Amino acid sequence: MAITMTEAAASRVRSFLESRGKGLGLRLGVRTSGCSGMAYVLEFVDELEEEDHVFEEKGVKVIVDSKSMLYLDGTELDFAKEGLNEGFQFNNPNVNSECGCGESFNV
Repeated sequence: MAITMTEAAASRVRSFLESRGKGLGLRLGVRTSGCSGMAYVLEFVDELEEEDHVFEEKGVKVIVDSKSMLYLDGTELDFAKEGLNEGFQFNNPNVNSECGCGESFNV
């Protein structure tokens, strides 16, 4: 079981954590949403939960709860800028299909 992160994503998360002034790392999870069934969730973590899996990549901790880990195992988190748009991208080998708008996925 593993979650990885590109240097671009790690740099962006470090920047967010530094400007925030606190936090253990970034939580990556999934929730039921969208037209394809599931959507990614990113949030800062100040305290670990008992069922959390913690991965450290390039000096940044990525925290995933046990339920989400079933859908995220093997995912690489990236950060990209394309023109005026920028954001995190999820390279998830478990995804079978995505909705047309790219906001949700199905496993």
